[in-house]
Amino acid sequence: MRKILAAAFATAMVIGSAVYAQTAEDAVGVWLNPENKSHTEFYKCGDGVCAKIVKVADGQKTDDKNPDPAKRNRAIVGLVIMQGAKKAGPNKWSGSLYNRADGKTYSGTLTVKSKTEVDLSGCVAAVFCKTTTFTRVK
Repeated sequence: MRKILAAAFATAMVIGSAVYAQTAEDAVGVWLNPENKSHTEFYKCGDGVCAKIVKVADGQKTDDKNPDPAKRNRAIVGLVIMQGAKKAGPNKWSGSLYNRADGKTYSGTLTVKSKTEVDLSGCVAAVFCKTTTFTRVK
């Protein structure tokens, strides 16, 4: 009887934890960047995820750091910074990230940590990476 109860309890724990497990789809929504207080919206696009800046708090109005002079007058609000990221795991997306602070594009990942936190990582040569934890905007 003890073994049956222990097995039932273990099964309930596994099922219960699965309910709270984070999925890559939990990334969809609006998130706060703690470094510059901007808001970024991650949204489904095709079978991937894209992201665009929907609010700026640091005063940067245009994409003035872009190396392409023809793009330096693009508005920051509405600027797509991730396009077509592909699912790379149960709670992760992988693709290219545009950094408006330096006008460069990096290899990046978006990892869902919880319903209220995601990590956005940008890497150069898959060795030098910077990760920022975003929080969900309510």
